[in-house]
Amino acid sequence: MRAAPPEEFDASALIGFLADGWGFDVDSADYTAVGAGGYHWVVRDRQGSRAFVTIDELDRKPWLKDKRESVFDGLRRAYDTAAALHECGLGFVVAPIPTNRGETLRRIGQRHTISLLPFVAGQAGRFGHYDTVERTAVAKMLAQLHRATPAVASLAGSTGVELPGRSQIEAALQELNQTWLGGPFSEPARQALAVHASDVAELIDLADRLAADIEGRGGEWVVTHGEPHASNVIRTGESYVLVDWDTVALAPPERDLWMLVGDAGDAATIYSDATGHEIDQVAVDFFRLMWDLKDLATCIDVMRAPHRRSEDTVREYEGLTNLVAIRDQWAALLE
Repeated sequence: MRAAPPEEFDASALIGFLADGWGFDVDSADYTAVGAGGYHWVVRDRQGSRAFVTIDELDRKPWLKDKRESVFDGLRRAYDTAAALHECGLGFVVAPIPTNRGETLRRIGQRHTISLLPFVAGQAGRFGHYDTVERTAVAKMLAQLHRATPAVASLAGSTGVELPGRSQIEAALQELNQTWLGGPFSEPARQALAVHASDVAELIDLADRLAADIEGRGGEWVVTHGEPHASNVIRTGESYVLVDWDTVALAPPERDLWMLVGDAGDAATIYSDATGHEIDQVAVDFFRLMWDLKDLATCIDVMRAPHRRSEDTVREYEGLTNLVAIRDQWAALLE
């Protein structure tokens, strides 16, 4: 989560953006440190209605490429796809509220976008852990989502089986003999990566081998959420919804399913019975590994960029030191 908003986006700045784009007359705006992919506020209008604001940073979405224009286009397609899924009857999809011009997000400056979403009153899950009821609910939602592919196939983008953030990791590996000058954690991060440089290179090679296996066998691609972890699952009464749709894209089903399988419970059976799809362990391994390498790329970006010591940068540095040391988790596939 982001402990604090960027300096240029205080509550007064939001008022103008929301009034101009959505006609939302802000009475109060409270920053909320949730999620890791953007900056968020809960806003209330003068009638007491609440909504949820997200400011996305175009430099921090490696799965959408590394140029701001291509990232903006990918983010717009993802949000448009979420809106289309909601409109075609998937009520659990918490999609952006369109602007007065029908846009799902707006560009503000060179680096950021803003979107407005319905406020969901409920209880979010805990990252890294589904309880039994949550796991079953997510399996059922993913089955519905994946079966809805024909409705959005022409609209959704595609992730392929490429490694997001690959260029950032490889550039960092090639510059380990140079001093990193971004901020207080740059040099410690360089040293931590240097210790595990050969391990990280091995993991990239493993991801390439798994990706080639997936491509060689073909298989069905579906519209996927991309991050259906428990923190993105909100319980509202007796039902559940999925939030945070900036990662939605066409991909093998295992892009979503790797988070569900392998633990106790019958989520895999529930999903397979609903869709007829037998889960591919190679694809499960690939997307699990891709998740960690994508996070590593993000941490590297932060550590090499200009930064100061803060709760956010401490967390990114700790994340990097953990992620460079995961080789043992993949030892069986590396032998």
